[in-house]
Amino acid sequence: MVDLRSDFVGIKSPNPFWLASAPPTDKEYNVVRAYKAGWGGVVWKTLGEDPNVVNVNGPRYGAIHGKDRQLIGLNNIELITDRPLEVNLQEIKRVKRDWKDRALVVSLMVPCEEANWAAILKRVEETEADGVELNFGCPHGMSERGMGSAVGQVPEYIEMVTRWAKKHTRMPVIVKLTPNITDVRKPAQAAKRGGADAVSLINTINSIVGVDLDRMAPTPTIDGKGSHGGYCGPAVKPIALNMVAEIARDPETYGLPISGIGGVTTWRDAAEFIALGAGNVQVCTAAMTYGFKIVEEMIEGLKDWMGGAGYERISDFSGRAVPNVTDWRYLNLNYIAKAKIDEDLCIKCGRCHIACEDTSHQAITSMVDGVRKFEVIDEECVGCNLCVSVCPVENCITMEPMATGTVDPRTGRTVSGDYANWTTHPNNPSARIAAE
Repeated sequence: MVDLRSDFVGIKSPNPFWLASAPPTDKEYNVVRAYKAGWGGVVWKTLGEDPNVVNVNGPRYGAIHGKDRQLIGLNNIELITDRPLEVNLQEIKRVKRDWKDRALVVSLMVPCEEANWAAILKRVEETEADGVELNFGCPHGMSERGMGSAVGQVPEYIEMVTRWAKKHTRMPVIVKLTPNITDVRKPAQAAKRGGADAVSLINTINSIVGVDLDRMAPTPTIDGKGSHGGYCGPAVKPIALNMVAEIARDPETYGLPISGIGGVTTWRDAAEFIALGAGNVQVCTAAMTYGFKIVEEMIEGLKDWMGGAGYERISDFSGRAVPNVTDWRYLNLNYIAKAKIDEDLCIKCGRCHIACEDTSHQAITSMVDGVRKFEVIDEECVGCNLCVSVCPVENCITMEPMATGTVDPRTGRTVSGDYANWTTHPNNPSARIAAE
């Protein structure tokens, strides 16, 4: 039996799928619909105390589309909630009263003065919410007021505000980190020093997604002007996975609970975040694209995969991939793979040949004995897998490892499967995790 129940820093939910702090969690109506659809928890859209927060009454989103207008990335210029604080607090209290089995965390953002944090934390505590998330990540609008990512980019501020929060509330404190920084480990370390119960990441990436060439203004455009916004959606998932892994394998933050955010659209995305150390995941863009019921597919897909893989609980595979994340210098340079083309699946489009011929290592033929045919020349193939990436037919081209002990015809190196040189190297950040 697969059990998806989650216990994240003492916050219990029936599954690890939470809605992130964003427009979908802005009010009671939305949150109740989300719970009815099956979401395990929500992070209520960021509350503040500034009555001057006013969102634009015009386009708030810019988008990057792929084939058939599939949404790849979403940019938003929306600020924190512009609904009255008291109204939000009353709704949070009602929702928590009626949905005791679901997680309800409240996102917060106020100016960096202890009195401000003490006051709002006291009011949130009265709602009986399960925890708070300190929003140190928003890259637009609020950052220009000295909040959001303006705090999240300064580790000393993160540590200071986190200490205030832990001092003034009994609730678990989750620190939401910005990706708009050189080394995400530094703010995570600061959050841990400040006593954070967990971190969540990533918040949105500072961006301009396009320019309206008729108006000569960034999109979305408000009365002829545009502004940078926060980028999210499937496109940011690789960045988020890397940052989650860096925190999970850093000796200074090892063991710090992580809530993974960034492009989670399917159960597989969620499983990848969890494998890299996340205890749960938060979702936004997928819900905004497909509606709240997408969680049904996420739940069933994760259950099916876990059952087939022999995992009974989320904790059984959380962090299992972390020991295999390493620095480049510890990779086994005597491991060698070659591309192989399945002639039965090949549609003779020639993408692999032209990509390799023009931009790589001239290792794929286009003609064999006067016939259009694509074959890999092992003596030239460096195993880069560019051909796999550009091939339009899934599994038509695969990377086949050479057996240990054989000699690479290109380099003359003997293939070795001995990874001990990097797995146990004392300077390898993943070595301790691998040993454990």
